Amino acid sequence: MTLALLFPGQGSQAVGMGAALADAFASAREVFGEVDEALGQDLSGLMRNGPEDQLTLTENAQPALMAVSLAVMRVLEKDFGIGVDRAAFVAGHSLGEYSALAAAQALTVADTARLLKLRGQAMQRAVPVGQGAMASLIGPKTDLALAEAAAAAGAELGVCVVANDNNNGNVVISGEKAAVDRAIEKAKELGARAIPLNVSAPFHCPLMQPAADEMATALASAALERPTVPVVANVTAIAEMDADTIRRLLVEQVTGRVRWRESMEWMATEGGVTRFVEVGSGKVLTGMAKRIAPDAESLALNTPEDIEAFAAVLG
Repeated sequence: MTLALLFPGQGSQAVGMGAALADAFASAREVFGEVDEALGQDLSGLMRNGPEDQLTLTENAQPALMAVSLAVMRVLEKDFGIGVDRAAFVAGHSLGEYSALAAAQALTVADTARLLKLRGQAMQRAVPVGQGAMASLIGPKTDLALAEAAAAAGAELGVCVVANDNNNGNVVISGEKAAVDRAIEKAKELGARAIPLNVSAPFHCPLMQPAADEMATALASAALERPTVPVVANVTAIAEMDADTIRRLLVEQVTGRVRWRESMEWMATEGGVTRFVEVGSGKVLTGMAKRIAPDAESLALNTPEDIEAFAAVLG
């Protein structure tokens, strides 16, 4: 079976994340220690014990999610002899793209942690709280065309774009609050349900340009190498290997659309992927995979038991 490894984005964090891994495997504890040291912060303690409102802060959630994903990868490699080279592709949803790059050895764990901490802080700084908004458009009638029509209606009042094309039935819009509110009204007229998201900033829209500028500066000096496995980029929805191209796409990703549905479709069709494995916290991407590529196998590696079962199957 052709394997792709998927790395979750913001929203998959939860108090207790990574605790069972740390209790079961020294190799997982190593990763958490590397992240704590890189940040000068007891992030692993926050992940284990909370409080939830601190863990949910963008600047903490982003490196925390990466840490759990990379802990799973370290356990697979060190404890079960399964390296990232067993995968045909890696891909991550938004911040998960950094996890994917670290898994593919294009970035060190420490550098990835520092970049994601900065990314979270820069995104929060970009737009004052309350000025931006995001909403999830869901339901059987929801597709990219409906979401783009809703966003276009909102854009008459200000910035409003499609931020995440997750799968048919789940598309997220982002922008200025009044514009997003208008887009929600239009989406409901078109037959979708619309749920305002409890987020601290309007991600993946032009309002994030100040954050993109900050990340451009940080990434320019980051040691980013050619990945050992092709990384399917959010911005292009195809496999990328060139380090300079990846660096540029990571900057574009801050303001650009997460083309997740297209990325998954590309891996399933052009890439021939028959098994999608979500690495880290939660099962959000596993659910999306089942909707986008129903003929492929999809599973999540959250617990030591998940990892052991997967290793036994992979051999």
